[in-house]
Amino acid sequence: MEAITVISGIIGILIGLGAGYFIRKYLAEAKIASAEEAAKKVLQEAEEKAKSLKKETIIEAKDEVHRLRNELERETKERRSELQRLDRRIQQKEESVDKKTAYLEKKEEELKARDEETSRIQKTLHDNLKDQLAELERISGLTTEEAKDIILKRVEEEIQHEIAQMIKDVEQRAKEEGERKARDIITQAIQRCAADHVSESTVSVVNLPNDEMKGRIIGREGRNIRTLETLTGIDLIIDDTPEAVILSGFDPIRREIARISLEKLIVDGRIHPARIEEMVEKARQEVEVQIREEGEQAAFEVGVHGLHPELIRMLGRLKFRTSYGQNVLKHSVEVAHLAGIMASELGLDVKMAKRSGLLHDIGKALDQETEGPHVFNGAELAKKYRETPQVTNAVAAHHGDVEPQTMEAVLIQASDAISAARPGARRETLEAYIKRLEKLEDIADSFDGVDKAFAIQAGREIRIMVKPDKIDDITANRVARDIVKKIENELEYPGQIKVTVIRETRAVEYAK
Repeated sequence: MEAITVISGIIGILIGLGAGYFIRKYLAEAKIASAEEAAKKVLQEAEEKAKSLKKETIIEAKDEVHRLRNELERETKERRSELQRLDRRIQQKEESVDKKTAYLEKKEEELKARDEETSRIQKTLHDNLKDQLAELERISGLTTEEAKDIILKRVEEEIQHEIAQMIKDVEQRAKEEGERKARDIITQAIQRCAADHVSESTVSVVNLPNDEMKGRIIGREGRNIRTLETLTGIDLIIDDTPEAVILSGFDPIRREIARISLEKLIVDGRIHPARIEEMVEKARQEVEVQIREEGEQAAFEVGVHGLHPELIRMLGRLKFRTSYGQNVLKHSVEVAHLAGIMASELGLDVKMAKRSGLLHDIGKALDQETEGPHVFNGAELAKKYRETPQVTNAVAAHHGDVEPQTMEAVLIQASDAISAARPGARRETLEAYIKRLEKLEDIADSFDGVDKAFAIQAGREIRIMVKPDKIDDITANRVARDIVKKIENELEYPGQIKVTVIRETRAVEYAK
């Protein structure tokens, strides 16, 4: 039963499949026929549209060709008319050029004729001038070049004379104006500065209560006086001078220590070597305190602050130094005041001017055993104790040994000269001073080849002008050395003298 059912089912399926195949085939053939008919219809419609578009395209193309032809014809006409217009302008230009060419040719002919006429006239004038010059040369007896040289030389002399006169007038006016202003400033500075001066010498006098004290000072077999001289380095002169002992020595500080010690011993009455040593040590301490107080007082008086303590001490030592009888500390204070006043008048740095003026002679505070001039020693001290380069330069330049770099340094030079040259400031007489300068110049003039010699800087320097045709550069050095040796052998002078030999060669030509 089951087998029959399965077979029936299989047969049913096969029948269904066969029926479905035939049905699909029929339907497919029907669709294909329908599609073919639709495709034919579409092709027919497409052919009709293509024909219609072709006609429209041909019509549009013809219209475009017609339009382009019209535009081309129009542009052609316009270009033809423009070319015609340009052609007319070119013709006009050519006509104008032809006219100008003809005009220029005519002018050229006229100019050529004028040139020929001018050349003829020039030749005539040249011949006439030549004849006239020949006649003038015959009459004057001079050639043309000689006459030209005479005229040029005369004109040159006149011009040089006028220029020299103008330069002289300008220089004279400038000099007078400068001197007037300088006198005003210096006069004001001197009037406003009033400094006391102490005149010192190389000896000190100690008064005694009686002449019996001389024997006690000498001591048994001279032991007291030997002790005092050994400890102080000062000579005690005990002579017939009543009730006085003279202390002699080149070092004023040592002399001051000896004076104070001797006065203390006289007051104390106990004079023996041990007591002398004690009193000398106390006097040395007192002098050291006095030195520092004098330095501080000088700085306070001038208004200079911030100095190194060692510079203060060096300033105090100047209290016991003199130059030609002029106290160096008082001189330094006066220079500081003068420099400050002049700096104020000129609108310069007053503080720096005062500081430089106070320290300008600081090199004189060193011991006499120290080698070198006080100018360079002072500059080294200022540099060592951190003074500014401007102050150091002012100290080094105040005698002209180096070039001043600031206006304040120039004021220090002037102030130093004013203070030293003021009447009564120094003991050297005017006659001795003039004789020393004259002798200095005479020594320089005695050498062959020396043209001029000038003593400057109060006799501290001599400048010598030599003849360049007789003395060359190498010989100039030898002449300077020979002059130095002769000055050292024949002249007595304080400090040192700078000898400067100047050889100048000039070549003058004129561009004509």
